[in-house]
Amino acid sequence: MEGVEESQCARGGGVRFRAALTAETAVFGGLALAAGLALRIWMLHWVFEVNGDSLIYGGIAKNLLLHGRYALAGPHGALHSTLIRLPGYPLFLAACFRLFGMENYWAAACVEVALELAGCLLLADFAGMAACGVRGADAAFARRAALATLWLAALCPFTAAYAAEPLAEAPTLFALALAMNSMARFCRRPRWRSALAFTFAVTWATLLRPDGALAAVAFAPAMLMALRHGPRRAAVTKAAVCVALALAPFAAWTWRNWRVFHVFEPLAPRLATDPGEDTYPGWERWVKTWCLDFISTYEIYWPVPDGELDVSRLPSRAFDSPAQRAATAALAQDYNTHGENLTPQIDAAFGRLAAERVAAHPWRYYLWLPLGRLADMWLRPRVENLPIDLDWWVYSHHNAETRFSWFYAGLNAFYLLLGAAGLWLCPRYSKALLAYMLLRSALLLTVEAPEARYTLECFPMIFALGGVAAAAAMSKAVAAGRRTAAADPGVAAG
Repeated sequence: MEGVEESQCARGGGVRFRAALTAETAVFGGLALAAGLALRIWMLHWVFEVNGDSLIYGGIAKNLLLHGRYALAGPHGALHSTLIRLPGYPLFLAACFRLFGMENYWAAACVEVALELAGCLLLADFAGMAACGVRGADAAFARRAALATLWLAALCPFTAAYAAEPLAEAPTLFALALAMNSMARFCRRPRWRSALAFTFAVTWATLLRPDGALAAVAFAPAMLMALRHGPRRAAVTKAAVCVALALAPFAAWTWRNWRVFHVFEPLAPRLATDPGEDTYPGWERWVKTWCLDFISTYEIYWPVPDGELDVSRLPSRAFDSPAQRAATAALAQDYNTHGENLTPQIDAAFGRLAAERVAAHPWRYYLWLPLGRLADMWLRPRVENLPIDLDWWVYSHHNAETRFSWFYAGLNAFYLLLGAAGLWLCPRYSKALLAYMLLRSALLLTVEAPEARYTLECFPMIFALGGVAAAAAMSKAVAAGRRTAAADPGVAAG
């Protein structure tokens, strides 16, 4: 059986994780899932909370069930229709509320834990197929890649923490894992089952978050290439049916938005505002002239326009001169004394400040700050949903938290370096995985306020690539052990 699997891997057939199971891999795979479940149960105990986006999603889900309206409640309880969130996650929460009780966010988080662990298995299966593209790979190498991927994904605290919160991240990670797995299976054998699974995955990913469409853009070309060698009519039929199915929910969503709001909105507004709400372009552009890290997002960007604007929390890079500092302080005072209301006049004044700063330092605005925000989203310690102060780097304030944060930064770097090593080995589908990560990074260059969770969607690719790299390291260690044993018969006998 081993020889058959090796020949299949060499021919490019791939070795499916569940098909290549042995007693040893089953034990280690079961241990990985058990450890992953224990980690997520611990996260559920210590990290679970319901606020912010969770309440927005939950409010829409509740109104869907109670009133049959995709709406939010206003300050006085009156419902108003909304389009600030795509329907994927509200529908998921509505299903959980219907099954487990209204506003039972805990049950929804438990479902997310199950989904994410299922996604870990899908990633392991994918890594086993992708590993066959590495030169010299055999069935044993594919099994090692699958198991290593399973351990990396199951024990990653960054993704586990979001599985324990009622947010769209965990279902999105599952959808991406399903998209990767079904893409690989379709490339091996272009069957309807794989095509429909991929269509469901990328459609749901996009219904959860608009940027989920990047999965279709990055992964579909590999599937189209797989159709080149088959009958053209069958290929066209598959492509047409899948595209139609993928677009159908967005056609319905677009029609609903046109009927209710008389606007063309096939996804969701970039700034999460309903038609007629203020968007504050001057404020947004001014923030983009200095915002670089998550602490600024949390302390300055998020509180406005509903909370206080504290100038003392602004970093020095927010001012190019004493005159700009004085002008900014005056605007903040005007904003705060107007009941924390960002009036059109104040917003226009922020716009003029932004124009002055952009004209003086265009490279900073268009290149250095976007790259800095992207680096912050990729490299900062992922402790944003842990009970750790945002100024974690100030060792004198909290020694233990700083040490823990640096450990998290090192763990994040370990995952990224392992993924880069796997990419260097050029496993099968590596171009598609790289395309997704590059497309997502390019999109993140446009954001005003960085959040580390925006790069979390790249971790399914990091897990799979890292699993291939770990398998290569294990294979080298095994080969070295065999050479040592062959060179020293006494060692072999022992």
